[in-house]
Amino acid sequence: MANHLDLEEQEQLDQLKHFWRQYGNLITWVLIVVLGSFAAWNGYQYWQRSQAAQAAAMFDEVERSVASNDVAKIERALSDMNAKFGSSAYAQQAGLLAAKTFFEKGNAEAAKKALASVVEKSLDEGYQAIAKLRLASILIEGKNFDEALKLLSAAFPKDFVPLVADRRGDIFALQSKPVEAKLEYVKAYKAFDERAGYRRLVEVKLNALGGDPATTEIGSNVVKETATETKK
Repeated sequence: MANHLDLEEQEQLDQLKHFWRQYGNLITWVLIVVLGSFAAWNGYQYWQRSQAAQAAAMFDEVERSVASNDVAKIERALSDMNAKFGSSAYAQQAGLLAAKTFFEKGNAEAAKKALASVVEKSLDEGYQAIAKLRLASILIEGKNFDEALKLLSAAFPKDFVPLVADRRGDIFALQSKPVEAKLEYVKAYKAFDERAGYRRLVEVKLNALGGDPATTEIGSNVVKETATETKK
């Protein structure tokens, strides 16, 4: 009986050796790839957490600098943030926050630089759109109308379309181009949700140019009054 078991065990061992000679290398490489991928994934997750923690700490530094109203300190903190984590959400938030402070302190150039960095580096369309609108406002205040219009001619997420049209209307109004301004204001008014408070402001601007959203239509990119308005 013992001999029979020894022979059976030897046969199984021989089969195992044959199997390993045939598939051993393949199994080894598969295990190396699987375990290596798992280790790489864990390493990447750790790196991401580490990067996020560092970016958050640098954002806190920007916030503290803003709270202290120290423009030079804000510039240094923002520069460090952009150099190391320029495409992160923290960097975009820091850029928008710093730009607001720069502008309030009368440093329009620093504000434009901070906003331009958000436009260039942000991977989030929302942050990009906010930065473009704020940058356009600064350009408008500086009477750089052509540059502002060029900036506002880019593609924007749907939710920002009415705000872009309103800003373009402001530019045309300042350029004494009432027809073009009315066209943009009507676009903005019609795109805003009826419950949006900003819609009322657009209506006021349109009325100031002699237009009325209830009687003004857009046709072939030209503002025209309806028959009801024409008879008045």
